[in-house]
Amino acid sequence: MSAINRLANRRNVLKGMMGGAAITVGLPFLDCFLNENGTALAATGKELPSVFGTWFWGLGMNPGRWEPDVTGKYTKLGPETEVLMPYKDKLNFYSGTRVFLDGRPLVTHFTGNFSVLTGTTPRIQRVTIPTIDAIIGDHIGTKTRFRSLEMTATGNPVHSYSTRAGTVINPAEPSPAALYARVFGPEFKDPNADDFTPDPMVLARQSMLSVVKDQRQDLMRTLGASDRARLDEYFTSLRQIENQLAIESQKPAPLEACSVPGNGEDAPLGTEIESVENNHALFAKILAHTLACGQTRVFNMTFADATSSLRHAGSQMVHHAYTHEESVDPELGIQKTVTSFIYSIMGGLKTMVETLDSIREGDGTLLDRTLMLATTDTGYARVHSLENFPMITAGGANGRIKTGIHVAANGDPATRVGLTCQQVMGLPVGTWGTDSMETSKPFTEVIA
Repeated sequence: MSAINRLANRRNVLKGMMGGAAITVGLPFLDCFLNENGTALAATGKELPSVFGTWFWGLGMNPGRWEPDVTGKYTKLGPETEVLMPYKDKLNFYSGTRVFLDGRPLVTHFTGNFSVLTGTTPRIQRVTIPTIDAIIGDHIGTKTRFRSLEMTATGNPVHSYSTRAGTVINPAEPSPAALYARVFGPEFKDPNADDFTPDPMVLARQSMLSVVKDQRQDLMRTLGASDRARLDEYFTSLRQIENQLAIESQKPAPLEACSVPGNGEDAPLGTEIESVENNHALFAKILAHTLACGQTRVFNMTFADATSSLRHAGSQMVHHAYTHEESVDPELGIQKTVTSFIYSIMGGLKTMVETLDSIREGDGTLLDRTLMLATTDTGYARVHSLENFPMITAGGANGRIKTGIHVAANGDPATRVGLTCQQVMGLPVGTWGTDSMETSKPFTEVIA
């Protein structure tokens, strides 16, 4: 059996030893794994596995400023989503959806997001049923190394909106370094753990790529020019991640001119917008390689928590506070600082979409076999609205969903989007939700 056939049959990984421990480095889907069209695995004839994920941010958007210009096929996006225009043909927008309370109390920054994600309006500030990612994960994620991966760019592990059952939220991974070690280096310990002092020289010098160097070179000789270029790009990208994480894991060198500002208060850890953007971009890159290597098929990414604690550099005033306290600009009709956070958040969504789309697989990309639901906790945060929830899907789910479409729901329950996602991902479900949130009407106009 040739080296290429062995790879195609086993969806192989490169293996080696480091520090006395076995390590593995997964491979992306190369042309030799796929059929001539790049749409199926060569060994089995089965299509590349679909991926599902959620992408969460807090405090919604301004009504009338995020929706596309028309329903159906659109050509323009609103000013707050305009940054997504390069990927407009791989997105869908769902406007006009809402959450129904059915007489239950509104728990702000909780009721909305968990109603959208579970299909049921919570009676109290507690979730006892699985979120949509867990429902879909039970269908598609049982044969991967990780049933799902949860991440947050805020640095706080409680900023997760995923639960399987009971009242326990699946904690989010707050550290890109820890996620990388968890996925690509099982022998690594969490450098952020209280009882661990990281050795930056080990992280900097003992690259996993050097461990599998000989195997990598042997493999390269068996591949065609296209696969060689793709694999070289893949390993170069992995090494860039390793180098960046190694630097970030080290204690910065002392600077004599540095002093601690005497503000007397602690700012929310990790929520300065530039830090969140940088960490999110690194998470996106690691996640893309994780998905490309088949380590999981379900993920949940939090860009900002429901009571968004994002803040600008040098300011203690957080996004959430601005939604309550900032005046509406009389000329623009918006809260200017609040809207600046929205622009940053949508920039983060673009980063995730762009990163998934950058991983080529045959004639398509990783994004083309992904369905990612981007959602939030409220419509218009200034009044805690449960109407016109901003909801966006990205990716083609292996051709099972039509894209580039704006659907106007006209007050229908937001669960229509969740039901659509479940049916697109192949779940045999006809209805979803409870009470007024129950629906049997997926958005058939986007189902391929």
